[in-house]
Amino acid sequence: MDGVDMKLFTIGFTGKNAEKFFSLLESSEANKLIDIRINRTSQLAGFAKEQDLEFFLPKIVGMQYQVWDDLAPTKELLASYRDKEILWEEFAQKYQDLINLRGTLEKSSQTDFENAVLLCSEHEPEKCHRTLLAELITQKFPLLGVTHLI
Repeated sequence: MDGVDMKLFTIGFTGKNAEKFFSLLESSEANKLIDIRINRTSQLAGFAKEQDLEFFLPKIVGMQYQVWDDLAPTKELLASYRDKEILWEEFAQKYQDLINLRGTLEKSSQTDFENAVLLCSEHEPEKCHRTLLAELITQKFPLLGVTHLI
């Protein structure tokens, strides 16, 4: 497999109905979805609740479902950004510091992220922790290319 074929995808579930969400996942041809959300069981998640994704992903798109809690921001960090107590740049730096402190990426291998989709809630990737995480992952594993599924 050459560098062009090694993909890491990202997706957010808001702003999409189930048909669009699962169609995007299917078209990616990824084999696993890595859930990096803090709140995976909220009623606001609709079809994207943890229990539902565990059931639907293998059946609809043949994809494995994984939860990586240690790649999610803390509730406090996310709340401080959403409540406008800190700007995006400060959130981004604190999130990166948190990921480095946890050491998750240091313990991971490129195969953990090859042909995987990072899931969070935001529709657009621009100001979302999944994009920050994808950047950190590709810094460590530069052969991975990132595609945002929108």
